[in-house]
Amino acid sequence: MFARTGMLPKNVLLAGGHRPSPPVSKRSVSAPQPTVQTAQTASSPGGSPRKAAKKAAAGGGSSATQPTSSPAPRIAGKSTRSRSGSGGANKKRKGRKSSSAKGRSRRRGGRNQAPKGTAMEQGQYHENAFTAGYELGRYEGGELILEQALPMHLLLPEVQLQDVIAIGAQQLLPHCLPLAGVHEVFAEMEQAMHERRPCAVVRLGDGELLTLAQDVVYDTATVQREGTFLPYAGVVPPDLHARDQLAEAIRQAHFVGVPQSRRKHYHPLLHPACRGNHLNLAALRLTSSTINYGLQQAGLLGRLLAGKQILVIGNAAPALAHVLTERGFSVSGLISPVRGVRDAERVIHESRAFEFDLALVSAGIAAVMICTRIAHERGRAALDFGHMADAIVKGQVALTH
Repeated sequence: MFARTGMLPKNVLLAGGHRPSPPVSKRSVSAPQPTVQTAQTASSPGGSPRKAAKKAAAGGGSSATQPTSSPAPRIAGKSTRSRSGSGGANKKRKGRKSSSAKGRSRRRGGRNQAPKGTAMEQGQYHENAFTAGYELGRYEGGELILEQALPMHLLLPEVQLQDVIAIGAQQLLPHCLPLAGVHEVFAEMEQAMHERRPCAVVRLGDGELLTLAQDVVYDTATVQREGTFLPYAGVVPPDLHARDQLAEAIRQAHFVGVPQSRRKHYHPLLHPACRGNHLNLAALRLTSSTINYGLQQAGLLGRLLAGKQILVIGNAAPALAHVLTERGFSVSGLISPVRGVRDAERVIHESRAFEFDLALVSAGIAAVMICTRIAHERGRAALDFGHMADAIVKGQVALTH
């Protein structure tokens, strides 16, 4: 199964960035203003003001009465147009543009730059930020809740948050549902195979619970956002038909592995998802969702497989069958690949071609449907094997008789 993670098996289940850049001041560069001689100073040393005025009038009028329309006076035989005309304006605009461009460049640099300093200093900066975020989350997710639960006029004695939780958990034990341990599940499966009767052991993880949650806990958009892995696990939401098929398969299972992990889409989603599909957990035989790993850790998986005809189902079936055969187990057949819940019918049909005592099914969410149908239609034992198949193939699990 996909993303089947959780806490170690138990025997009870509750029923119920960067630093901001410093401000940068813009600088506007103004072009130097030329020193322009007036009509009087431009006249010859011996000339009179009246003659200067006449000369200015002949050139276009007095600069005192028409300053905006008078032509640019000549200085040292050159026109001042080249110094104070369009060229000066262009220079002024160029100066302003250059200054603003520098300011933008500085601001962009300030936003994109990592904290200055050595690599060690930068690593310390990020580590401190992570620690601060972790401490805040720990406080708001635990200590703050405890603060709010206590009366204002009382002071709690010196006690740790985990101690408070442990004391509270003890008070909830009468409301818990029992989980079958690995030895009980092993004994039940062994007896079923000996008597040639059905026994389906299925497991619920985040993929199954999100599938069940469609339109009863979450809307389609939420399921698609929270369960981006669901197509890989075999369901493309929205798929209410898959939801209903899954709920019916759970009702028919002999053991249902449920998650004890308190992560978002595990145990916290278990009760509302089952309630929304009218699944009464108290009426089911429950075990841990990590029962496949629990059997191996207890040294019971090899004993369960020894002397049995095994049918291997799933995408990893060819590799798993090869490893099992090498280790002395008897594989009577394999079915691969399994393309999601829509492929379950084909798998059941193909299983009729094989004789077997136990089916090991590693097929994502479809494994729940396949296991219960094999058990009831073929009268055989079936174990939702999940990623245990990959662990065996990769040599991560020492599987012996």
